[in-house]
Amino acid sequence: MMKEINLARIDLNLLVLFAIVFDERHVGRAAEKLNLSPSAVSHGLKRLRRLLNDPLFLRMPKGVVPTVRAIELREPVSDVLARIGEIVSTAEAFDPSTSRRRFTIGAPDGVSAVLLPPLLNELQLSAPHIDLGVRQLLPPNRARGLQTAWEPVLDELEAGTLDVAIAPLQSVPARFTRAMLYEESFVVVTRAGHGYPKDPSLDRYCEMQHIVVSLTGDSYGMFDDYLTALGRSRRVALTVPNFMQAMLTLSGTDFVTAVPRRLAETHAGRLDLEIAEIPLARPRDQILAVATKAAMMDRGVDWLFGVVEKTGRRC
Repeated sequence: MMKEINLARIDLNLLVLFAIVFDERHVGRAAEKLNLSPSAVSHGLKRLRRLLNDPLFLRMPKGVVPTVRAIELREPVSDVLARIGEIVSTAEAFDPSTSRRRFTIGAPDGVSAVLLPPLLNELQLSAPHIDLGVRQLLPPNRARGLQTAWEPVLDELEAGTLDVAIAPLQSVPARFTRAMLYEESFVVVTRAGHGYPKDPSLDRYCEMQHIVVSLTGDSYGMFDDYLTALGRSRRVALTVPNFMQAMLTLSGTDFVTAVPRRLAETHAGRLDLEIAEIPLARPRDQILAVATKAAMMDRGVDWLFGVVEKTGRRC
């Protein structure tokens, strides 16, 4: 027979503490996020350890690491907190026409530059007082494989620094909600009158001086793996932190750069640029809107996700 548990003796704040420490992997950072002192967090962890009969987190030189038991508990605890959030949120009405909330969306600028204008038009009509923060997202240095490259985005969603992310993810764990917005491919962009679009061969592609988009200045781009597999290479003459700057830099140079097709088609005319196909076989990217299921219990986030999905599918 299952042992009866006195729920009145359990402080649900301890579950919140557990989730934050698990995500931050550091008692000090968790304390800052919870607006508590490190000693208060440590005291809470002691209570959790007695309650769950497990060390839960082991101290390391640069923070803490979860035990096997803690890893097993992370998803059930998230589900419990999400259900509690759902119950509480039912008492808080959300009306987009009058709400003055601020939401944060993360996306590569190749996505946000295309999606943001129609999204802002929609918000102006249906939610004129809603404010947005848009974060630039790009993969870390020399990330290998599309899924691995964008996995840090999921960490940011779970940490609560983003409400909704829009990125070329291939799949997401069950604790996330996803919606496919559109498919995207990349093209080569040059200044008008450049010779490359007339002969967009692999040989010419490898001869060109390339601009690679990288937040960190890493010169290894998404197409270098494909070139290496063919025994080829290219010269990366310049790195810049976003796609728009890459296109603006092309004027007056012989550089070339690869950017999302929709972005290129939207701005090539006014920037006096030409578009050519990339001579490499690369599958299209699926651009997904993603949020945690816990966040979607918030009626405001659920509404925003729906607006992003509707707008993205029209792009």
